[in-house]
Amino acid sequence: MSTFHFFLGELALALVLLSSPTLSQQNDTVACPLDFGVLRQFVQSSEPPKSDLAIYCQYIRQGLRLVESHYLQLNNSFLPPLNASDSCWSAYQDLIDDFIPNFDIRSSCGFHTDWIAEGCMNISTRAQFEAIVPKRTLNDVVSNCNQSLDDSSPCASCTTSVSTLQASYLTGPSIGNLSDCPAYATIYAAAFANMYGPTDKGTAKCLFSLNFTSSSSKSHRRKVVILVVLICGGVGISLTIGAVWFFWRRRRSKRSNMKMKMNRAQLGKVEMGLGSGLESIHESTTLVRFTFDEIKKATKNFSRDSIIGKGGYGNVYKGVLLDGSEVALKRFKNCSAAGDATFAHEVEVIASVRHVNLVALRGYCTATTPFEGHQRIIVCDLMKNGSLHDHLFGSLEKKLSWPIRQKIALGTARGLAYLHYGAQPGIIHRDIKASNILLDESFEAQVADFGLAKFTPEGMTHMSTRVAGTMGYVAPEYALYGQLTERSDVYSFGVVLLELLSGRKALTMSNGGQPCLVTDWAWSLVREGRALDVIEHGMPELGVPEVLEKYVLVAVLCSHPQLYARPTMDQVAKMLETDLSVPSIPERPISLVAELNDIERSASSSGSGQLTSPTGYQPYTFESDQPIKKKEESDQPKGSRVDLL
Repeated sequence: MSTFHFFLGELALALVLLSSPTLSQQNDTVACPLDFGVLRQFVQSSEPPKSDLAIYCQYIRQGLRLVESHYLQLNNSFLPPLNASDSCWSAYQDLIDDFIPNFDIRSSCGFHTDWIAEGCMNISTRAQFEAIVPKRTLNDVVSNCNQSLDDSSPCASCTTSVSTLQASYLTGPSIGNLSDCPAYATIYAAAFANMYGPTDKGTAKCLFSLNFTSSSSKSHRRKVVILVVLICGGVGISLTIGAVWFFWRRRRSKRSNMKMKMNRAQLGKVEMGLGSGLESIHESTTLVRFTFDEIKKATKNFSRDSIIGKGGYGNVYKGVLLDGSEVALKRFKNCSAAGDATFAHEVEVIASVRHVNLVALRGYCTATTPFEGHQRIIVCDLMKNGSLHDHLFGSLEKKLSWPIRQKIALGTARGLAYLHYGAQPGIIHRDIKASNILLDESFEAQVADFGLAKFTPEGMTHMSTRVAGTMGYVAPEYALYGQLTERSDVYSFGVVLLELLSGRKALTMSNGGQPCLVTDWAWSLVREGRALDVIEHGMPELGVPEVLEKYVLVAVLCSHPQLYARPTMDQVAKMLETDLSVPSIPERPISLVAELNDIERSASSSGSGQLTSPTGYQPYTFESDQPIKKKEESDQPKGSRVDLL
């Protein structure tokens, strides 16, 4: 009998062993619980992003976070099961194939299969997340995020709270998983703090940097066709009725037109007064088109003595118009007639923007001459006190007093805030720096040089394929990925404000050739509680320490490497001129003293849109104001213009 029982036991064991691979295989083929359909509804009527590998991987990474936020909202879990990793990647790949053909997610972006299910700090559920974050902090996130995030101001308030939460409580590593610690706060906020949830377009744009441009649907096109047919029919009837009247009026108007042409020809030959050869471009502006001869007379034939500034774009001349008014004339180099239409349109839009803290554009000139070639020149009001750069880093020995510096900071902030939110359409400057902050006779700041400005459609994030700006002032997301928003200008303003407060240049070089950014230097002092050490030694008429410290904190916050940690310019202006407190500053993910090519190499190797420290980077020293020397020397000259993409 015992032999029979032994035989049955052996048989049962054999059956278990034979069936175990099947069971294992079933466990390995668990269906993915993530609903990628919520992401499909965003992109099914949109064009795929036209960009490089890094941008594709960034969109894919952020799209996955949106899907996981939706999963968290429904199931109170951040991550799918580990044995669903492969099926989740397959489901996501099916979605991507419909919009970016022949693009393998894992091999192209370097994502490991199990990363999709690996979490941060052993947090996998909503309860575990809320257990480590104080209720007061969660309430602050809800208070700032529980609204529509379509507009930049509420989005900035929300993302500032989210960044504060992340920097304070989610300090785990970001390597080895796709739902890394910095993303947990965003995933949670979209799921539970915002009333519209992660699938709302405003929430997706603000918290996940996913901004989809909808293309016209078939039903919309049908409506347009019907509307066009109806309009054309009405127009045809109207034309038939008015044909006789039109030809009668045409004969009558010919004589009037001939007189007008003769008058214009005569006006063009007049060589006295301000009106010679000038014409208003548009009735709604006072912009004047100057002749090239008038420009030559104003600058004494572009005399060297008339040059008051130089840059990568060309020279700036001081000139005197025929009416005696002094102006500044910017002469662009390497121009061609092909871009004149765009140039004329841009200066016309700029001329319509009027603000006390913006340099007024008087007019422009386009011409082709046998000897000088094609010319493009803009004419602006002349600022008696030059630029901020002249006073901070020029030959002028007298230091600016604190009241004047405070006035300059406020004026610059107000001017940029008006460009972003007062002008229609909104204008992104792209090249804010000390030499583009001009000072009138009373040291009122006026923002200049709109030659690099781009006009962004409302609610859109401009993805530029060519970065233009000045080394040391360019925001990281713009320098690396060409992602241009209003907060790219905010970063540059923060750098200028640090220069204004400290008297240090945005970018300097140590004795060993190591680049040193004023943003890294200031952050190292602020982190040690030494914010007042940022203030330039020997500054006349120092202000109240609390106010000085507040300005330093605003500058450091504006120049934060993370885009959504920065406030908007209207918020900056309010903080500088009112008692509005400065939000807590999130920990900086990297030190930007690293060379840009190292940062680019690190970002592309990680396959994400986030900035990470390059391999072998030595952190900034806090014992002195000098950076640690690196063995490699940068060959990028200070103050040179950036052309990265």
